[in-house]
Amino acid sequence: MIRIRGLAFKLSCFVLAGCTVVFGLVLRCNYVCARRALVKNIEASARNLLSATVNHIETVLAPIATIPDTIADILETGSHPMEDLTNALPRIISKNADVYGSTIAFEPYAYDTNRQYYAPYFYRRGDKIEFRYLGDDEYRYFFWDWYQIPQELQHSVWSEPYYDKGGGDVIMVTYSAPFYASVGGRRVFRGVVTADISLAWLQRLVSRIKVGETGYGFLISNNGTIVTHPNSRLILNETIFSVAEERGLPELRALGREMVRGHSALVQTDSMVSGKKCWLAYAPLPSTGWSLGIYFPQDEVLADLMRLSQVAGTITAVGFVFLLAVIIAIAGSITRPLRSLAAATHAIGAGRLDAPLPRIRTRDEVGELAGAFVYMRDALRQYIRNLTEATAARERIESELTIANEIQRGIVPRVSAEFAARADVDVCPVLQPARQVGGDLYDFFCVDRDQLCLVIGDVSGKGVPAALLMAETHALVRMAAKTCVAPDRILAQINAELARDNEACMFVTLFCAVMNTRTGVVTWANGGHNPPLLLRPGRGAAFLDGPTGPALGILPGATFGSKRLELQPDDALVMYTDGVTEAFNSRDEAFSDERLQALVAAHQNARSCALVDYVVQAVNAFAGDTPQSDDITLLVVRRRQASAPDVQEKCALVLRNDLEELRRLEDAVNRFGAAQALSAELINDLQLTLEEVVANIIAYGYADGAGGEICVALERNGATLTLTVSDDARAFNPLEAPPPNMSLPHDERPIGGLGIFLVRQLMDAVRYAREEQRNILVMTKHVPPTSA
Repeated sequence: MIRIRGLAFKLSCFVLAGCTVVFGLVLRCNYVCARRALVKNIEASARNLLSATVNHIETVLAPIATIPDTIADILETGSHPMEDLTNALPRIISKNADVYGSTIAFEPYAYDTNRQYYAPYFYRRGDKIEFRYLGDDEYRYFFWDWYQIPQELQHSVWSEPYYDKGGGDVIMVTYSAPFYASVGGRRVFRGVVTADISLAWLQRLVSRIKVGETGYGFLISNNGTIVTHPNSRLILNETIFSVAEERGLPELRALGREMVRGHSALVQTDSMVSGKKCWLAYAPLPSTGWSLGIYFPQDEVLADLMRLSQVAGTITAVGFVFLLAVIIAIAGSITRPLRSLAAATHAIGAGRLDAPLPRIRTRDEVGELAGAFVYMRDALRQYIRNLTEATAARERIESELTIANEIQRGIVPRVSAEFAARADVDVCPVLQPARQVGGDLYDFFCVDRDQLCLVIGDVSGKGVPAALLMAETHALVRMAAKTCVAPDRILAQINAELARDNEACMFVTLFCAVMNTRTGVVTWANGGHNPPLLLRPGRGAAFLDGPTGPALGILPGATFGSKRLELQPDDALVMYTDGVTEAFNSRDEAFSDERLQALVAAHQNARSCALVDYVVQAVNAFAGDTPQSDDITLLVVRRRQASAPDVQEKCALVLRNDLEELRRLEDAVNRFGAAQALSAELINDLQLTLEEVVANIIAYGYADGAGGEICVALERNGATLTLTVSDDARAFNPLEAPPPNMSLPHDERPIGGLGIFLVRQLMDAVRYAREEQRNILVMTKHVPPTSA
């Protein structure tokens, strides 16, 4: 006897045998009764199904809309602190399974005057609630529809479906509720509170609507965009009107107009998918203004209902008993374990990985499937555990590296306004790390009234170990300089400390010089570092020739020679690390000592900071898109004419199309203002003017990801300051923007125009020109006598 174990064999023997007898009789007499039943019941069935589906969707959407509205009301009344509301968001999401994410997004600088973006966003990621801050140069949330539309309409709205790239990273729809604050008796817009719903559940819900073989449900937004549809190509890519135009269906276009207007009806038409004659039932969703439609194919609905009607009158008791016996036999051996597996699968899909699975001991395909589900559940549980631990560790490391980067930037000194105004010496440094933390270092400080200590170095290796040794070396330099001012003895003391217990065998190359700012005499010693360039105007640039000792930290008893030279007025020392000369381009060519020497010689009369800018720009231009392989560090010191101080009449620099360049711009304006003895108020006006102009060019002048070159020049001619900004972005004259109507409330003013309005207020004259494919904006300002 054949032992029946396979599921396919059971289905073949039992189901096919019963269907052959029963359905053969059903097909003979289904037409007349089904036709009559259809005429009486189709309209009621369609409306019931449509109403039930709409009500199901509304029971999810309507409660969700109350969440942002409630939080917005609380924000306006100020009855709860912002911190409490932010902490409440993840609890709200966890208790509302249909909410994908939520945020409180503020207007730029509205929450914190130092932060342009503030939008704490909580969202689901699997069975966890994740968090991130929305808002950066790639995700400017205040330009998204979910933010702008409620701001303009001044009431809560549901957004059109969209893919939230950079936020939740899923296709979703957002309910946004605006909130306001009372400022000077006016109601001022402050931001929106949102609740996001992933469209995945909505698509699954509508896709379950099946009427016959080809009947289906679909959903369109209030502008006709197809939100759900069996043809995935149409979802969010087509509207009901574009489909009607493409397929030449004027009736479908008319139906689309009725649907987006919020009407409901049951009409006869052709299916968008099969072209068959169908009944189309449609009705609006009150919460969103969308419209749900369900196609009922006429031939299939007729066939189904006719079969049901005919069975009642023609199938004999024998057929009924036979079918009943077949159903019982199949259900008892197959469907019961499958139903148990399906219930357990839904629990696992909902994130309950500890849900028990049914114990099925059969050796057929159902038993194998149950074993596979057990393996899948355990493997998925382990994978999520490992992924969670790895993600937490990575985020912790990235956070620590960011803090370390800020600490390291604070270790190396910057040129203060007082130092920049010195008449005897001109010093300018730059450190551009290749990673979040690096191993390059520099330092400059006054040992006494006439002695200036200058140090530059490079730690072996990269990353955190190099950064730690860099910090230790920086501290040792300061400690050694307190006991002696001889560079060779400073290097010897540092070497002795670093070589002690140096099990990692790390080392530092270090160049140390002590300059008498009164006489110009420089005493220097070199511990394995690149020789600096001596720049003498009129005679070019040459590398220092002198004794070079070993790198520090290798030989405990190493000694170092020293040498002296005298800097004449306008002479300069250019110290650098190998990140400059060993910067590589896409052809694997190094920048080289020769290029650096020629570049420095070509700008021999430039001030220290201008020379630093020229070198950094040349290295970056040479490397192009090649990732920076090593830290780039420069320290330039130039002796000034003590009897006739060099007053900086001009300042010029070239900025990349990057908001990070605003820091360089700030430093350059501070140095120029200090050299010109400008008042703090005037320097602040120059900062605001140039930052507004340059930031606007970076934000709007270039296509996404495109490079660019922005040239900024400051020049003083007597009592007149001239600021010139030129760029190679697309042509745009900001002076053509109409002045904003300042008498209007803030929320009624048109967007734009405030930036150039601020520039006009701060400057005495502004003019624009378009020359040689470049925008040129020239601004002038009279220098008050107190600023001279």
